[in-house]
Amino acid sequence: MANKEATARIKINKLLEESGWRFFDSKEGKANIVLEPNVKLTTAQVSALGDDFESVKNGFIDFLLLDEKSAPLIVLEAKAEDKSPLVGKEQARKYARSQNCRFVLLSNGNLHYFWDLTQGSPQVISKFPGPDSVAGYKKFEPNPQKLVDEAVKADYITLTQLPNYANEAGWKTDSERPEFIDKNKLRFLRPYQLRAVQRLQEAVKEGNSRFLFEMATGTGKTLTAAAIIKLFLRTGNARRVLFLVDRLELEDQANKAFVQLLKNDAKSIIYKEQRDDWRKAEIVVTTVQSLLYNGKYQRLFAPTDFDLVISDEAHRSIGGNARAVFEYFIGYKLGLTATPRDYIKRFDTNKPTTRDPRELERRMLLDTYRTFGCESGQSTFRYSLLDGVNDGFLINPVVVDARTDITTQLLSDEGYATVVEDELSDEDEGETYFQRDFEKKFFSENTNRVFCETLMKHGLRDPISGEFGKTIVFAVSQAHAAKLTQVLNELADRLHPGRYQSDFALQVTSQVLGAQQYTINFANNKLLGNANFLPEYRTSKARVCVTVGMMTTGYDCPDILNLALMRPIFSPSEFVQMKGRGTRKHNFLEELFDQDQHELVRHPRKTAFKLFDFFANCEYFEEKFDYDQVLKLPARITSAKPDDDFGGGQPPAGTYQATETDAVRTFQEQQIGLEGMKIDRMFFEKFEDQVTADDVLRQQVEAGQWEQATEYLVKTFFDKPQEYFNLEKLRKAAGVDRRLTVREVLEKAFGRIPSFKSKDELLEEEFGRFVLDYKPADAEHIVAMKYFFKAYITDGRLRTILADGHLTDLNTNPSFGMADYKAVPANWRNLIPTYIKDYVPLNRFL
Repeated sequence: MANKEATARIKINKLLEESGWRFFDSKEGKANIVLEPNVKLTTAQVSALGDDFESVKNGFIDFLLLDEKSAPLIVLEAKAEDKSPLVGKEQARKYARSQNCRFVLLSNGNLHYFWDLTQGSPQVISKFPGPDSVAGYKKFEPNPQKLVDEAVKADYITLTQLPNYANEAGWKTDSERPEFIDKNKLRFLRPYQLRAVQRLQEAVKEGNSRFLFEMATGTGKTLTAAAIIKLFLRTGNARRVLFLVDRLELEDQANKAFVQLLKNDAKSIIYKEQRDDWRKAEIVVTTVQSLLYNGKYQRLFAPTDFDLVISDEAHRSIGGNARAVFEYFIGYKLGLTATPRDYIKRFDTNKPTTRDPRELERRMLLDTYRTFGCESGQSTFRYSLLDGVNDGFLINPVVVDARTDITTQLLSDEGYATVVEDELSDEDEGETYFQRDFEKKFFSENTNRVFCETLMKHGLRDPISGEFGKTIVFAVSQAHAAKLTQVLNELADRLHPGRYQSDFALQVTSQVLGAQQYTINFANNKLLGNANFLPEYRTSKARVCVTVGMMTTGYDCPDILNLALMRPIFSPSEFVQMKGRGTRKHNFLEELFDQDQHELVRHPRKTAFKLFDFFANCEYFEEKFDYDQVLKLPARITSAKPDDDFGGGQPPAGTYQATETDAVRTFQEQQIGLEGMKIDRMFFEKFEDQVTADDVLRQQVEAGQWEQATEYLVKTFFDKPQEYFNLEKLRKAAGVDRRLTVREVLEKAFGRIPSFKSKDELLEEEFGRFVLDYKPADAEHIVAMKYFFKAYITDGRLRTILADGHLTDLNTNPSFGMADYKAVPANWRNLIPTYIKDYVPLNRFL
């Protein structure tokens, strides 16, 4: 017991120091930690503690943390590693009251809780909040009743934009009102948006702190979120709001919307643009990937820094281990999603989880509903696409079924699954799901031409200029997108000689430099120029964007008239997102500057859009897709035994094998220390000097274009004569005990991270995410669970033993034996491996 108490204390001491607390006076400031011998309770206080007081404490508080005036701020109650921190809950509450402290920390060194005694129950945290963070949080005194009682009407946002709008002449005059609203860009909440806000107020009254809004694409989730943000800030129930998105283009889009809607009440910023001043803003917008990468969210923020966290497109932005970012912060949580609960599917638990995109889809959706306390599938508020169409706010598509004999082959149950290239992915997925075979077998030059000709012949035309309507084409891959773009430009040049000069269609994928800006310019009608047919009419010269996955989620371009699915889709939410790009209404007269010509346009409003479906995707989801089916997942395929150097066979091609003998001239052994050889250290320094001197690479890094930067680095610097830089050489030079990624070496070279994390540091991070997600109640077994968690990731033999069910082999397994396995509670023996298979990229730990 004494050893477990001592181990817990050592860990707690380290966690306190890492968060900025001080045991001794230093140049950073006076000591702000008082240990138990210095904080003795009075006899009356000891007596008041009752039977639950641990006699070994002799009436002392474990740790008392002080504020900047050396006044008591937090009581930290420490428990031994084999005890749950919660057993000291009431004891700590009495300690805190005796010292007039509002905050309590409960910890056994592995599992930690933060408790605001004025706000409900203790919450699991993975990092202790620092002195500054808690000092700021102390000034925060939320009152949920104020939030519940706040009157929210249709003009809730309008009153922020223009407080006296109702007294303006333009508003009072009925005939001038539409122009007045348009000129001042006033936004009124639609009835269903108002119901969403009011439903959240009801949920808060019911004692809930987590909410999920299920709203169809095009129904104004951002405007609704703005109203929620104002509600929390105005009523004093939030000091600062974190808005998480999953794509770079949505980051800028969301921030601009909040600036326009709330600038008179709150300051909104993008975190990466104001890293040093983010505390001065009430709304901080960022991508979840940027915070998740290398555990940045723990280094940059304390758990108490945000009182409301909103996840846009929640099933994507908190999918997988990104959920740890969301769970890291205490306080209220709101998720926004366009994916209906009907798409949640069951799966065969007897089959191992794979990276099948359909299974990942199901997993992400279930994670979303579980995260927001909606395991039943009932969201806090729901407004579907059909609701929007029936209420006159959205448009249903005109489906053009244009399948061919070849494409119908993909409708089998075993059909081909393709990976949509994620523009923000930091990991090497390691699988392509037959993507190359797919293109080779199904996309001949003739097939691509048939697709494009059908689209050009039957697509809707712009009602003002008569030219081909703005269109998004979804391709299988970047290579396929390039082929389609070429064909479309050839067809356009044939129909309109000299008009477009290869500007009709544009490839918009992650490999194209400036692709993100292309998406913005397309929405703003200035992609490659504008007014190509009518000088008075501003519309994008480029008429077609060919993409893979960049323009699926949250992309707002209401004047889209055609969508073309030139690829099969197996993900329901992906299909909904793609279709949603065309559902918004639009008045094309907004871009016609010659007022005299307005009356000449007979049908200026968008009342329909065409969805060209070349793979019977609509039929698949309408008729053949069984939303209640049990997914039969294929077994994992391994190509080599864990202990075989070459997979049990011959060495791979290119491996050096000596064919001649030679005499040994010298023989000398030298043990290299942890600092490595000087030549190794110089090798990495030389690499840093070269890459940081490259202007193109520097610009890409500063712009956050990590995918382009990593591709450029590999192409320009890796495996070139003279140095032959590569990841393995750089890993050895840096003395890192695990595999590195290209992005990591880039971030280290450009000073974005101070050093590379060790294998064990990454393992600790991953386990912390697991604890945040599952919040294990049997915390006394947390040490055994952590040992199992780490061993399962790092020990390939252990994974094989458990997968094969040969538990007796644990008796001879050196790193994790039968006694270790039995120490893990039975219910966690399956859950931990399942979690790791789903959310932990094992290749990082090789």
